[in-house]
Amino acid sequence: MRSVLLVNPVAGGGSAAKVAGAVVGHLQAVSDVGVVTTADPAATANAAVEAVAGGADVLAVLGGDGAAHAAVQACAGTSTALAVIPTGTGNDLARALGMPLDPVVAARAVAQAMQQGTQDRIDLGRIAGGGWFATVLCAGFDASVNARVNRMRWPRGKRRYDLAVLRELLSLHVMPLRIETDGEMIDMEAALVAVGNTTSYGGGIPICPDADPRDGAFDLTVVGEVSRGELLRVLPTLRTGHHVDHPAVQTLRAHSVRLGGDNGWLAHADGEPQARLPLTVRCEPEALRVVTPRLPRGV
Repeated sequence: MRSVLLVNPVAGGGSAAKVAGAVVGHLQAVSDVGVVTTADPAATANAAVEAVAGGADVLAVLGGDGAAHAAVQACAGTSTALAVIPTGTGNDLARALGMPLDPVVAARAVAQAMQQGTQDRIDLGRIAGGGWFATVLCAGFDASVNARVNRMRWPRGKRRYDLAVLRELLSLHVMPLRIETDGEMIDMEAALVAVGNTTSYGGGIPICPDADPRDGAFDLTVVGEVSRGELLRVLPTLRTGHHVDHPAVQTLRAHSVRLGGDNGWLAHADGEPQARLPLTVRCEPEALRVVTPRLPRGV
């Protein structure tokens, strides 16, 4: 078996570089592994494409959701399986795949799965005229939070998201949103919309708590017209998934979704900026092979 390991040495505040040797050791025990170190997003994307084009059986990523997103673009629709070894801030794809969040433990789990030939397939979202996403596409307030998080260098982990939320609340405005699903069109004032292939973004926030990346459909969560104070009361329930019980929150399921409206929102997917609305996304069943020790239902 041939594998390629992409290492983002600055991921996790430099923790990826510290554990890279141990990670390589686990992969070397079960495969012929090549190691590529890239700290630049463009270089990471190019290296992922080259690894797949070169016939790698497994493309492993030691980094965060940004590096994983780049690898998804290369692996989607191919015979190369993706393995995610988390060292980032959010690690939402790794969580969705049931990977341990300790990178060395995760590397050991990946090596065991490779040795046993354990792979699965998951659905992906595809943006019309654009790329793929594995976790959640969002627009509105949550996308603004995501953009702020990407600009911040302190603090690390969950606190970074919490601080970004508080700062973005100061400029919260609900905007017109049009949602067109397989057989429904909704016009409303909204604070945010999330299209979930998996449940979570922002480091484990289950914005779409019932999403399952193996059911061939998206779960949507839409927060309608709310004040800053009301949204501040809704936000703590996001981490428990109870926000879906709030009267301002609407949930939908669809195989394809068009998001529009006169709002100027920039969509983010897998934590990365994509395109401004309007845009259309479609669920592509079983589009990605993944190496994973387990994949529970409803991740």
